[in-house]
Amino acid sequence: MAENEIAYHAVEKNGEITAIWEMKGRKHIRTIDPRSEEGKRLLSGYQSGGQQAEAKDTNTAHSS
Repeated sequence: MAENEIAYHAVEKNGEITAIWEMKGRKHIRTIDPRSEEGKRLLSGYQSGGQQAEAKDTNTAHSS
């Protein structure tokens, strides 16, 4: 991952996503509530498979 690349990490507790961390490289930028519109949009393209969800910032309303 590039140093200036934005990534999102899902924080899971007891099988439920409790927060989404926006990261720039290894630095935590902000925390997003998964119940918010932005949180729902970020999570909409991902399935839970026991792994941490991660996505690159594409600056679009949908994820691939």
